[in-house]
Amino acid sequence: MLAALSLAACGKGGPPPISSGERYTAGTTSEDTYALGAGDKVRIIVYNEPQLSGDFSVSTDGDISLPLIGNVKVIGKTVDRASRDIQMRLADGYLRDPRVSMEVATYRPFFILGEVRSPGQFPYISGLTVMNAIATAQGYTPRAKKSTVLIRRFGEQYEQEYVLTPDLRVYPGDTIRLTERFF
Repeated sequence: MLAALSLAACGKGGPPPISSGERYTAGTTSEDTYALGAGDKVRIIVYNEPQLSGDFSVSTDGDISLPLIGNVKVIGKTVDRASRDIQMRLADGYLRDPRVSMEVATYRPFFILGEVRSPGQFPYISGLTVMNAIATAQGYTPRAKKSTVLIRRFGEQYEQEYVLTPDLRVYPGDTIRLTERFF
């Protein structure tokens, strides 16, 4: 009985790992719902204004710095919303009837640490799964727990535990942590 109690005390005792939801559905990150953040690079095209078009990085403050209109706050906004904001600012005394299009040129990187052979920061690719991320980090260490993984989403404070399956998705800016198994 004492052995059973000591083994029970070793358990985490928290909520069970998440095994379903949006991270488990097939598909890629949609620009319709993707919120821009620090580390993203966007391509902006202002129709018939090549000197105002180009690739711009989102700063740590969440701004992009554009010619004529200066800094524009884009953090937390969708690509569509940010391009409309830029279009409105350009129309406010700078250009007559501006047409602006925007796309994400490079997503912010993801991070992986813990029981992988090469932890670090890696570029995000659309459709990335946790299994792909582990392979990018040169695989598991011999002590890695291969049934669950901890993920902290960009902008969130806490990690959540997920059941590790081949279709578990990674989002830009995620921090993935593989824990050590006990036996």
